[in-house]
Amino acid sequence: MTTTPIVSLTTEAVPVLAQHRFPEDRLESYLLRHVEGFSGPLTVQQTQGGMSNPTFILTDGTGKRYVMRKKPPGKLLPSAHAVDREFQVISALWKTDVPVARPYALCQDPAVIGTDFYIMDFVEGRVLRAVTLPHLQRTERHAIYTAMVDTLAKLHEVDYRAVGLESYGRVGGYLSRQVTRWSQQYEASKTDDLPAMDKLMAWLPEHIPADDETAIAHGDYRLENLIIHPTEPRVLAVIDWELGTLGAPLSDLAYNCLPYHVADPTRGDITSLDYASYGIPAEKDLVARYCAQTGRKEIAHWNFYVVLSLFRLAAISQGVYKRGLDGNASSPEALTRRDRCQVLAAAGWELVERGVT
Repeated sequence: MTTTPIVSLTTEAVPVLAQHRFPEDRLESYLLRHVEGFSGPLTVQQTQGGMSNPTFILTDGTGKRYVMRKKPPGKLLPSAHAVDREFQVISALWKTDVPVARPYALCQDPAVIGTDFYIMDFVEGRVLRAVTLPHLQRTERHAIYTAMVDTLAKLHEVDYRAVGLESYGRVGGYLSRQVTRWSQQYEASKTDDLPAMDKLMAWLPEHIPADDETAIAHGDYRLENLIIHPTEPRVLAVIDWELGTLGAPLSDLAYNCLPYHVADPTRGDITSLDYASYGIPAEKDLVARYCAQTGRKEIAHWNFYVVLSLFRLAAISQGVYKRGLDGNASSPEALTRRDRCQVLAAAGWELVERGVT
């Protein structure tokens, strides 16, 4: 199994992988026409990591850097790898105080490089991959976690209609759709009898909160999807928007809090820390900070949102494991996800049994 680094720099890149090569001369010609200030010659490198849209660092003749996100090559599902949706949301948020990379251009002409792609600004900083932040001091850990939840609060406070995102997703019914979708996905990829998953599929539909609040939801909001300033505890950009939509903001918050409930085999364990001495805020303090930033007195049915997030991630893990069994997974590590589904489901059902609110 590969070891996840504690921190990565956004400058880290490798030569373009063979399966992701494209006609760079056509891309350079496009950039000269559509990106103001760009000048040749173009140099292309590829970033490492990630399982979704290939990402490249582009450097022009003056040394200025840009980032390109493109669809992978080959036949894709109709709604998969929607780089146009990523471009849509960062273009809308660029007008707000939510930190995102500056968007430049979206290209949906396959004659250029063969797939849809978009260009945005390069943001130099750190990607913190270990949730324990072992390399930082106590005060830095606290500041980074606080900045993370403050940025999420900023996102959820944006009026999606005012920034032109009323068509970015469906308004209302998000929680019901999530319960249905991930139950169906789990059933379709089920390989073993997991009583905890069966119990969760029965419990969740009966406990959906009546609150139907809608906001811009990131869908995968976690520490690893933020670019942090090189030396300061500041969020410079929220990245990886492929799961973004209009949804329930508290689902984003609960997903962000999952490290408090279950350890990650590659990103660390904060489930039993002495939070006060270590510097990372306790879950209740992080949630209280979010409430203060969004004008809430409290969060009713918090337990439901966390349980749903655990169930969703368990279903995703089961799907990855099934693809591994079928020989369709992108990584041999997929076969390790069988146990991951069990662990996440057990954590979710334990919360139900404890009746935590």
